[in-house]
Amino acid sequence: MSALVVLVAAPLAALVVFALLRSPAGGLLVAKPTADRWHTRPTPTFGGVAIYIAFVSAVLLTWLAGGVTGTAELAGILVGGSLLFVAGLIDDVKALPPLLKLGAQFGAVACVLVSGVRVEIVHNDIAAAAIAVVWLVGLTNAFNLLDNMDGLAGSTAGIAALFFAIDAVTEHPNRMVLVLAGALGLACLGFLPFNLRPRRPAAVFMGDSGSQLLGFTLATLGLLTSYKVASTTVATLLLPILILAVPILDTTLVTVVRILEKRPVSKGGRDHTSHRLVERGLSEKRAVVLLAVIAATLGGTSLAYNVIGNSRITLVGVLITFVLLVQFATFLGDVKRDVQSPDGGTSKARPLVLNLGRLLETVVDFAVVTAAFAIAYFLLVIGSGTSYERHVFMVSLPAILVARFAAFLAFGLYRRVWRYGGSRDALAIALAVISSEIVAFVFLFLTLDFGSLTRTIFVIDALLCIVMVGAERFGERAISHTLGTLRPSDRSHRTLVVGAGREGRSLVRELRETPGELVVGFVDDDPALHRRKLLGVAVLGSTREIADVLARTAPDAVLVTALDLPRETLDAIVAACAGAGVACRFVRRDLDVAHETVLGAVSGAL
Repeated sequence: MSALVVLVAAPLAALVVFALLRSPAGGLLVAKPTADRWHTRPTPTFGGVAIYIAFVSAVLLTWLAGGVTGTAELAGILVGGSLLFVAGLIDDVKALPPLLKLGAQFGAVACVLVSGVRVEIVHNDIAAAAIAVVWLVGLTNAFNLLDNMDGLAGSTAGIAALFFAIDAVTEHPNRMVLVLAGALGLACLGFLPFNLRPRRPAAVFMGDSGSQLLGFTLATLGLLTSYKVASTTVATLLLPILILAVPILDTTLVTVVRILEKRPVSKGGRDHTSHRLVERGLSEKRAVVLLAVIAATLGGTSLAYNVIGNSRITLVGVLITFVLLVQFATFLGDVKRDVQSPDGGTSKARPLVLNLGRLLETVVDFAVVTAAFAIAYFLLVIGSGTSYERHVFMVSLPAILVARFAAFLAFGLYRRVWRYGGSRDALAIALAVISSEIVAFVFLFLTLDFGSLTRTIFVIDALLCIVMVGAERFGERAISHTLGTLRPSDRSHRTLVVGAGREGRSLVRELRETPGELVVGFVDDDPALHRRKLLGVAVLGSTREIADVLARTAPDAVLVTALDLPRETLDAIVAACAGAGVACRFVRRDLDVAHETVLGAVSGAL
């Protein structure tokens, strides 16, 4: 009963916010609207002060009441959180350089690690410390980035704290985790009515002082729950990741986009998940509610996996989760890059429609990756193996799947049109499989005793997976090509392309994605290309042989992309087309690394 003292956190946080809103001191912390921020009016940023006071006070009062034992770990968490609160408060008043903020975060992490908090599932002390540092610093910054829309960081943190508290009562009993999670979640509950108001903008923000405290404390709770258990199961590995999946996904999205666009990751912007949902037609409040529902759903599944304790069910859950996340990422990826301000959006709401092609592709990938690892396993064990070898297989497979799917996303395997795949696409498959195999092996090596199972299984798995995924992907190209050859020729518009360079190949890709278009061949003067196939299209001859090529292929049109050819050569091409009664067009294309645009197609001769 003494642990119920943490309930004081909610009214205390609300009382502090209420008092500061009516105090002259509240005017000292105000965020003004800027081009890279979402809000449109000056707003106080002392919400973090209320969250910190309520959180720390509730924990200390519970300790005084005997609801939690004072330990070095508890002290390390409170000291580390206090350090980040102070650094964030200074940053709210006067922006700190990124290196100073990072230094404060490493200082807070040191407080936690010195107190005795560590990753027990990793047997190597150095590796365990490195994982803890990356996890703590990463989640601290993840919540700092997530605090980009009214109520988002507070609601997400409150939901995560709730699930950590439930886990501390049920699957991994821990009184300290229960008190910390309860105090943090209730502090967010007291703050949210001032930050997430149904028909009005936020009266107060939490600022960096609040977002960093939330991220750091929740990351620490993740280490204190399943990662502190000195055993490895599928469910224990997934628990903290799924509970904190929304900030992890948002940070990953923002980081990748900003790196690709060569923008600083630490600089604010309107490219977060919440902003993209608003651009897709949701209101701000509905976007926040949707992300909160996603957070609650993923957190609930993580607890369910631990309660059920069945590795096969967990694997199916991983598949379903990843399929839905790929669909969600595809939905967000279609959003324009120039996200509008909250009061200037004019886009109509568009429903989240499943991409059946990507859905099928993801399910097949799951089956192929699982089959490759299973074949490698059965090639190296006698029969079905010992009970411990089967345990190693069931624990290793989710790590393989998670690493593989993440690499497939990173290397763009879900963005490619495989019926036009080439050597670069094959290289992407190989790199994705090899990199994911290395990541999975290193993680499993640090967290799992393989026993009598040989490590060669990972080498065989990688080789099998490259072959099987390649066959799966390029099988689509073979089927498409076969169907294309079976299609009656009178139903297609036949095109001959002059110039097999970059512009010509780019044009062929566009034409092949256009219904009713059939590219019958290339014409190019490079002898090294003659009789070869580029993108599945043969180079039939040089410009000197244009008349013969026209007679053999009977095209409906000739598109000339090699505009740097000599004038007399171009005139000869036009004359040959005129003699064969074929339309000839000159195509000028503007190319950059991001996109291609057809600037014009001019009929007739130069």
